Amino acid sequence: MLEAPSLPQPNTASTGAHAAPPFPDADLLHVVDLLPAHEQRRYHALRDYLQSAIRPASIDYWNDEAFPRELLPGLADAGLARLHTDGTSALFKGLVYTEVARADVSLSALVGIHNELILGMIGSLGSPEQKRRWIPPLESFDALGAFALTEPEHGSDIAGGLATTARRDGDGWILNGAKRWIGSGTIADFALVWARDEEDHEVKGFIVEADRVGFSARKIPHKIGLRIMQNADITLEEVRVPEGNRLPGATRFAHTNELLRDSRAWVGWQAAGIQLAAFDVARAYALERLQFGRELASFQLVQQQLAEILGNAHASLALMLEIARLQQEGRLEMAQAAMAKATTTRLARASVALGRSLLGGNGISSDFEMAKLFGDAEVLYTYEGSYEINSLIVGRAVTGKSAFV
Repeated sequence: MLEAPSLPQPNTASTGAHAAPPFPDADLLHVVDLLPAHEQRRYHALRDYLQSAIRPASIDYWNDEAFPRELLPGLADAGLARLHTDGTSALFKGLVYTEVARADVSLSALVGIHNELILGMIGSLGSPEQKRRWIPPLESFDALGAFALTEPEHGSDIAGGLATTARRDGDGWILNGAKRWIGSGTIADFALVWARDEEDHEVKGFIVEADRVGFSARKIPHKIGLRIMQNADITLEEVRVPEGNRLPGATRFAHTNELLRDSRAWVGWQAAGIQLAAFDVARAYALERLQFGRELASFQLVQQQLAEILGNAHASLALMLEIARLQQEGRLEMAQAAMAKATTTRLARASVALGRSLLGGNGISSDFEMAKLFGDAEVLYTYEGSYEINSLIVGRAVTGKSAFV
């Protein structure tokens, strides 16, 4: 495990130098007690590691929009590169996603996309050879993949509007098009590229190594959130890949959509995690900060804000517990995942706003963390289907009528 670097001076106060307050983990509903004993032990070890080594280290990387590749070995040693394949329960995976987001939302995006979309897609839709080639290095973070679906002109309407093309050419395929907002796009060893077959017009998936001729990735700078995640614009110009790089299980978009459902649900765990982080920062600050000769935590309005943040966080966790149950039973559907994603990210947006307000002027400086959370929450609210799109998915499910167009 990596040693925890020191926090910037303003942050040292915000993490609380005094004795731990009641409910130091903020688990008022004893959610972790629902895990079996062996998973509880692993959860607590992971949480301690993430809070001591990852949370304090993330701030400078976030400020610099830099990727902390040197943290990957520690994350791999903690088992975060193989959550999708290690046989643990859906609840354990969800709570771990929550704790990674509690430490840093960008790295939780990396861990979640890696497990849910990269390992998930290759494991479910890949050929035996593709699994042999890629799963072992992925499980140790010795390889990284990018999920290349969204396009410059197609986001919410990607299912019907996807414009990247795949043309069969002898024993291979020629890919042309552009992708946008692709996480890890500039640092990944390969991208899972989704392209429309020019012959049958179905969407198919391809493993495209980053060193292929005609493949290029350019970092998208100046983001207000998820600044550690290296989102990219990807261009494919006459990129040739062999037939062996095509995902045999991905012959139409519906196959992709099944895994996108689980990825959408995963964002709900992120939303719970960022709210717990907002509570951690706000409570520590309120216990340390003196105004009018008293700790902020002793004022009624401050306690009300803390209670609301924690209530939102636990409402989100309660919803995600039901999502984990449905996943474990194999009954999760897109409408349920969409409801969870929309609801928890709406609450997350409200919670970090309360936290930013509670910190006053210090709430706008990432040195005190809350500004970092404030920016990251906006991304959670938007990606993996915007709040509005996910709401319409739920509306369609409960009315039987589509309001998308």
